Parts: sequence; structure tokens; C-alpha cells
Amino acid sequence: MKKSIYELSLVLPDEILLMKSMNNTQVLFPSFTCIHHEFVRQVMEHPQKVAVELDDQSVTYDELLYYVQVLSLNLLNEQRVIVGEIVCQCVERSLSMVIGMMAIEMSGGVYCPLSPRDPQYRLHVLMKEIECRLVLVHYLTETKFINNFVSLNLDSALINSEDESHVNFDRISRVLATEYSIAYIIHTSGSTGKPKALQASHRNFSNSIYSLVHSYTFNENDTVGQIARCSFDNHIQEILGTLMIGATTVMLRPRGTTHWEYLSSVLEKKQITYMHTVPNLLYSLFAYIVKSKKQEALQYLRSLCSVGEPFNVKLLDLIKTSAIRKCRIWNFYGQTEITIASTFHLVDVAVDKKRIEIGVPLPNYQCIIQDEFSQSVVLGQEGYLFTGGVGVFAGYLGRDDLTSKALVDIDGEMFYRTGDLVKMDNKGLLHYQGRKDHQIKLHGQRIELGEIERCLLNTSVSACVAIKWDDDHLIAYVQSSHIDEEQLRKHCQSHLPHHMVPSLFIVLDKLPLNANGKIDRKHLPPPSSHFSHSLPLNYTNNSEIKTPHDEIESAVHTLWCDILQQNNISIDANIFTIGGHSLLLMQLYHRYQTTFHLETNSLSMRDLFQYPTIREHARFIFRTINTSKYLQGCWSSLHLIQAPASFAQERIFLDEQIRFSSKTNNTIYAIPLLYRVSSANSHISITRLHHALQILVTKHSILGTALHIDDNGTISQHCFNVNIISDDIKPYGFSIINLHHDKDHDIQQTINEIINHCELFDLRKGRVIHCHIIRQSRPNEYLSSKDDDKLTKDDLILFNIHHSAFDGTSISIFLRDFSLAYETDCSLPLDNDGLQYIDYSVYERQMDMTFSSDFWQSQLHGYNFECRLSLPTDRQRSSSDQRSGLASIAQISFDEDISTAFLDYASAHKVTPFQLGLATFYAFLFKISHGQSDLCIACLNANRYKSELQNIIGMFVATLPYRIQLDSNWSFDELVKHVQEKSLSVLEHSHYPLQYILADSHISQLNASFLETVFNFLTVPSDMAHLSLNGATLEQVSLDPSWESKEMDKLSQIFLIDNKRAKLSPLPI
Repeated sequence: MKKSIYELSLVLPDEILLMKSMNNTQVLFPSFTCIHHEFVRQVMEHPQKVAVELDDQSVTYDELLYYVQVLSLNLLNEQRVIVGEIVCQCVERSLSMVIGMMAIEMSGGVYCPLSPRDPQYRLHVLMKEIECRLVLVHYLTETKFINNFVSLNLDSALINSEDESHVNFDRISRVLATEYSIAYIIHTSGSTGKPKALQASHRNFSNSIYSLVHSYTFNENDTVGQIARCSFDNHIQEILGTLMIGATTVMLRPRGTTHWEYLSSVLEKKQITYMHTVPNLLYSLFAYIVKSKKQEALQYLRSLCSVGEPFNVKLLDLIKTSAIRKCRIWNFYGQTEITIASTFHLVDVAVDKKRIEIGVPLPNYQCIIQDEFSQSVVLGQEGYLFTGGVGVFAGYLGRDDLTSKALVDIDGEMFYRTGDLVKMDNKGLLHYQGRKDHQIKLHGQRIELGEIERCLLNTSVSACVAIKWDDDHLIAYVQSSHIDEEQLRKHCQSHLPHHMVPSLFIVLDKLPLNANGKIDRKHLPPPSSHFSHSLPLNYTNNSEIKTPHDEIESAVHTLWCDILQQNNISIDANIFTIGGHSLLLMQLYHRYQTTFHLETNSLSMRDLFQYPTIREHARFIFRTINTSKYLQGCWSSLHLIQAPASFAQERIFLDEQIRFSSKTNNTIYAIPLLYRVSSANSHISITRLHHALQILVTKHSILGTALHIDDNGTISQHCFNVNIISDDIKPYGFSIINLHHDKDHDIQQTINEIINHCELFDLRKGRVIHCHIIRQSRPNEYLSSKDDDKLTKDDLILFNIHHSAFDGTSISIFLRDFSLAYETDCSLPLDNDGLQYIDYSVYERQMDMTFSSDFWQSQLHGYNFECRLSLPTDRQRSSSDQRSGLASIAQISFDEDISTAFLDYASAHKVTPFQLGLATFYAFLFKISHGQSDLCIACLNANRYKSELQNIIGMFVATLPYRIQLDSNWSFDELVKHVQEKSLSVLEHSHYPLQYILADSHISQLNASFLETVFNFLTVPSDMAHLSLNGATLEQVSLDPSWESKEMDKLSQIFLIDNKRAKLSPLPI
């Protein structure tokens, strides 16, 4: 494969169809004309209909046309405006504003709004940049432009024209504006701080309005509340768009949009049916209406549209409490560059949601999602949104360089590069995910500020914004009147990783907003006024500062003060609430080792993270100092009954104890094997099965080995002479279940209950294996005493073995020896000098691992262990150290053609199936993680590196980090070659335990991100599918995946069955 990795596609055919169907938005609109032409048509249809109202003032369509024509003639004859000339307007909300806007369009000019609230200097700069000579003003704004520009007072121009008895309107008809002429210019903020003048044509605007009408959000019967400021493009829709379709616009007096009593009275008195504004304003308005019990103000609303910012769940909840009826709630998404909006979604008020979709493209709009390499993304994966269609703007005035960056040619059509991240669900709905330009790096960790903000919005705050401050801290500003910092911190700590929890929460009654009603980051109060370096952030001035009690606490306190550069730190202060973070905690870890002369692996980083106070750290150090180092055994050929646990046993034992709480969930590491009697002529003796299992446990002492942890934290194993007890009541040993006694009891339910029974194993007593005989073939009355020992067709044998004593390779050994033990019905030959698993656990600790230690340190040099893969997920990852073990299982069987092609490729390129599978998995992760090139995942190695280990049952599997730094321009063939070299180099050092790798890198298992994503490749021999017992054949039964639990967050396994057929599935290892 010569194609570069970044060009490889993961998109499935049905996903392609779904994406195409989303963009099937073509609708035949009326023939395009100019804005003022559509207005004149509406005047002809209903001249006496009210066009515009403001408090007690109003004008009909016919009256409005007259005033517009009079002013247009003034612009043409007196001001000498020509087609395409930019004419600015700086007026407060008034009837004059509407007349001026439409008159500029009718005269062929280009409307450019200027906000009366902007400083005079800014207004002059904007006019000079767009080379505008003329500005329309009224009495409130005329002083802003004296002696600098030509200004025309709208009120004076209209009053003076009333004396003219004959007005020649023919001049207007000779204006040669077309649908492709620029209709207006809107200034948008630029990343450099210099505003960009965005141009939209009559065609752009007309299409946008027709799209809204065709989507049933906006129609000629509406009474539209004019809410948006003139610096926001929505005001053009509210005014000119309304007049284009024959509806009525209701203006508000200056500053009336934030006077809630006035605004709510206008909604009721003017019977507003349509309102289109930003979520922050909607929240404040609805909060006032609910609090003052003025729900009648909403009784006429038919269509309520949110635009400009994400529609949050708190707003939706508030809308629900307002008891609004017969009103559709719409969530619009779009930028000024695509003319008002490009997607829309009808919000279902009755359904509780954590996030509101932005929906689907409006009619005659298209949306495409691509990754960093301009390749299509799969469903559920974040990508950059490109918006196309007839609303795409005409470019930035005088900035062809910016226009060429903003507009992209995709398949012959122009698309706008929004810069926003979205993803598509399996219903074809788009979900807004934030922006990459709000992505930061803090202490080497990539952080999306939007993720923190979305987490906070799931509390009772109405608005929030997160920022990076002083290069070292995350600060969260929240708008709320009834929540404190501690509540917010606890919520974030329970939903976000440690490094994403803000150092400081600043609670404000109201966040500052810019002219467009969006949160103004530039005017947020500086964190320095809230940040105290003398006290922990969660302490008030009257809080007690607890001082050290002993020598160790005093030494730890000194280290904290030194590293945090603070004084008077309480020994109960949480390091993360006083400006600390993970890197500072790592510094403390090293300082503890040198100060207290601790061994490398003697202090747990996990404990330091979980209990981040001086008091707790001192307690751990005291315990470590007083713990003598366990003396490791030496090589010996003696039969052992007690020894240190192997590295693999130790890892599983602790993982089960710490992450999965073994008291209630000790089956997370269960390996079940289920076989069914497949022939009616098969007669299998239960007594001999019981005897065979006892023989097997006698031969393989690991099947009767207990694990203990002492007060010093040392884990040891003890071999017992286990007797397999035949007991139908106790859930261990050997049990017989007669299902025919309970006909209504489902067989799958029985198996699930067995596998998930909390007392299935007891590692302290060496109970690591259990056999259940499940009989279901015949009713009790037909059983004779002779038949009672027999299994017949469809009866089941279920083995459960704990992973601490068993691995995937052990299965074949187990089945072989069990079959032989049943056939001979006597003890298997024992080699008194043969190795047992307990001997291996001693030998591996005596190996010289210096070279391997150096190898792994060089392999992982410079890698950030806490940096997680950026993978698309359908739910928030829990930040808790505890895991339920519950897993969502997906299994894919490859057909013969794909399996053959896979093996043929491996053979042709002289690589193993494992190496090819791993290379494929790397390519998949690269694509789905937005091109992350430094990839480190865990791979599983059989780790039976000596011939003496090949026939021993036990847990040998090593979990190792496989890191590759790939180049996006590599071909797949090149990637496979690099993976092959990596795999061969690792093979020599696979015996080096994971615990040591983590300790050498000063990272705890809970913080090692590569352990969250695991790859494994197993070759399954065909004899595993059957169990032969003295001529009787039993076939293996696949367990219902719904029962399964998993040790890893994400596990991908490829099974090669009998070297012929491949299957992708996260099954036991």
C-alpha cells in the first residue's frame, strides 16, 4: 500500500450514505432578486399591513415604501451614491433605522452598520478601512462624525422631503443592482484584533431568508421582535428579512433588550410570535419572567430561536419551568460568513438531554466534516466543519489573503472553513464540540477548555468560561448566585481528570458580554484579585491553619512551602486547591525519595494523588520508612509451597483490589470456558469429571494457590493440597445444577449468575477454579440412579478459572490434561523435578534486568504518560479510580476473503499476523485521534520465553507499552516495517515487568494512559473448539457477550482461528 497513512479512510459505506443524505437539502426557491425588489413586491400585495412598530409609532408597508423612496432619491441625487458604494449607518433603534437600511439597498448602495455604542475613534477607523465617505446618522449620533466624514441626518432628510409636491421615482428604477451585488458589510472580530469587513450579496441573504421560511421557522404571518444589535448580522434578518416576506417588525426602544420588564411587556402587548437571539439573553429574560410570574408575556410566541452560542441544558430547563406552550424551540448554528445560520434543530422540550444538537443543514446548505488532513471522519468522531451552499459569503473586503484561507474548494463547490469541531451521530444529527483555538497545553497536557465549560454547565450555573492564566493555572469564571467554589470543585473532580480541574473558580453574578451578547473574555476580572498565595484557595481568613505535629510532617511541610513558594500551608490543605498540579506533585515525589532516602518503588504516586495533603503524605512516608525491604528468593530447584507472588499475579491482585473492589466484584478476572455435550450417544460420567479435575489440580499446583498481602504490602503465594469439594450449594469446587427442576429458569441467566457470583473465587484460600455441571436434558421422574451419574446431549460443563492462575495459552494445556485425566481416570505422571508456576515466580525475580531497564527507559524517553489518546467517545470518561468492570462488547467476524488477504499480506511482507494487526491498529488510532503521531498503547505478550514454561498452567502474560512515533506521510507498507522492527526489539525485553517500567518512569498505573488502550493478537488452535472425553465430544459454546466484564478501558483483540479465519473481539486473554 503506497498511499500515505493520512489518506487511509475509516468511513464505512453506510456512513457515506448517511452523510450524503444529510446534505440532500436541494429545494427550488423563487427566482432570485434583490432585497428591495422583494420588499416592493410585498408592498404591492398588502400595502396597508403594518410593516414596522416601535412603542406607539408604526408605519404600513405603503408608508414605509414612500419614505424609503424619498431617502433613496436623496442618496442618488444629492449624495451621488453609485451602485456598489458602501454607505454606513450609525443610528439607535428607531423607525429611521429601518428606512435608512432599505433606502441604502434601493439606491444600489452597500449597507454597513456602525454601533452607536462604539468609541468615536473606532467608528472613524472602521470607515477609513472600508473607504466609506458617507454615513447616515440621526440626532443622537450626528456629533460622532462632525468634520471628518459626509454625514446625512435621516430625520432632517425625511422632514425636508415632505415639502416636495412632486417626487420623481423613475430615477430609482434605473439603479442596476443585481442579485450578485453586495448587499451589506458586517464587521467581525479578527484573530489579530483587527476587524474584518465581511461581504454578503443579495443572493446570499435572499437564500438565507428562503431557507428559514422553507424550514417553517419564519413566515409572513409572524410579528418579529427585533432583538439583535446592529453589529450582529441577525438584525438584518429581523428587519430586512421580515420586510422581504411580508411580516411585521417590532422595534424596541434603545437599550430595551436588557430592560426585562419592558421587553416582556412588548412581547405581550405586541403579540410577538417570532424571536431570534442569543442564549444568554434568553436565559436572563426567562429567569425574569419565571421569577416575576409573567408567563403571559410568552403566550403568543410561535417560534423561539437560539443562535450565536451553544444552547445549554440550563436554558432548556428554565424554558420548561416557564410553562411556555404552542411554541417551537429552535437551536440555530452558523457564522456571519455563511449568512445568519447554516444548521437548525427542533429542540424536544419533553426529552431530558445533556447537550443540544445543532441538527442538520438548512435547505440548500451543505455540511462536510473533515480531519486535519482534509479526510472524511467516521460517525462519532470529531472533525472540522465546512459549510457550503448559497449562503457562503462573497469574501472579506480588501483581504483576498484571508478570503482564500476561509474558503475551500471541495468537489467544485465553495465551502467556508468554520474552525468549529463537530461530530455526527448515527441519526445524521450534528453536535457542536467547541473550537481548537480554545485548546491549550498545560504542563504538557493538551486541554480543551470547552470540555471544562461543558462540564460546568451541567451544574446549576447559567454561563461559564475557562481560561489559562499565568501559564500555570486553569481559571473558571461562572455566572451564578447560589453556588460556591467547593461545589464546583467537587463536581469537576468527579467528572474531569486531575489536570483539567481549575485551580480557581471565580463566581460572578453576571459575566461581561460583548456587543453581540457573547461572553467577553477581555473584560473578565483578573484572577490575581481572587488568587491568594498566602492561604489555600478553599480557606477563608478565619479558617484554622493546622501546623505540623512531628518531625516528618515538618519536613514534608518545608518541601511543600519550597516547591509551592508559599508560607503557612495547613497540613490538611489539598495541594490542588492551593495552586498545585501533577508536575509539582511529581517534584515532591522525587524530593521525598532523596530527603527520606526511599527506595525507587517504595512510595506510591497513586497514594500521593489520592490523598494530596501534608498529613497524609507524612503518614505514607512514615509507613515506608518502617517497612523493611522484602528479601527476594534465589534460584532453586526445590519444591516450594510459599514464595513471593509473580509480577503478573501481583499486578492482577492489586488491580482487582484497588480498581475493582474485590469484595463485591471478584469476577472481573474470571476466565470462563463453556462446553456442551453435542452427541446423544455421548455418555459422560460426572464422577470421572470430578476425579479428573482433582487430578488436574494436583498436577498443576497453581490451581490451588492462595495469594496473601501482609501488613507491609508484600504479596506472597501459598500452594495448598486442594480437595475439589462436590457441593451443590457452595459456589466453589465442583457443583451440579439440575435445570430441569426449574423449567422457567433461563440457561443464559443461570450461567450469568454463576460467572458473576461474588463468592466464585477466594484467592486467600486458593479457590481459583470451579466446575459447574449444568444438566437440562430430562425431567426428574425419568432419572434412574444409574443415569444420575451421566451427562447426555445438551448438558453443559462450565469451567471458571481466575486470571491470576491462568492465561490464554493455559487453555490448551488445561484441556489436554483434563481430557487425559478423564480418559485414564488415574493420576497423571508427575515430574518431581519439573517446574511449577511458583518456581517461575522466584526465577523471574532473580534475573538480571539492568539491560532491559535501560531499553525501556530509552523507548519511553520524552513520552508524556498522562497524555491520553484523543478518541471519540459517546460518554464522559469517569475520573474515578474505581471501575465497575462492565463492558460494552462489539465483535466483528471477517469473511474468508478479508482473512485470506490479511494473511497473504503478512506472508508477502514477511511479517507476523501480530505485527500486521498492530500496524493496522496504529493506523486506525492515528486516523481516529485527529492525527496523533506519538502513539503508545499496551500490548500483551505471552511471555513464555523459556522452553520449560511451555507446558505450565499459570499467568505469564506481560502487559507492555508499545510506542511508535509515526510520520503521517509514511505509506502503510512503511508503517508495517517500523512496527516489525519495534516488535522484534521488544521481544528480547518482554520479561521486564510493567511495575518496573512504571516505577522507572515515576508514574503510577492509574496515571499511565497507555494502559487504557490495549491490543492483543491470539492464534486460536482448532482443538480449542472441542473437548474430547474418552471418545465423547463436547463443543465449545460462545458466551453471551452481555455478561462480560473488562479490565481495560479499551481493548482490541484479533483472533486468528486455526490460521484461517480472523475475528476482531475483546474476549478474555
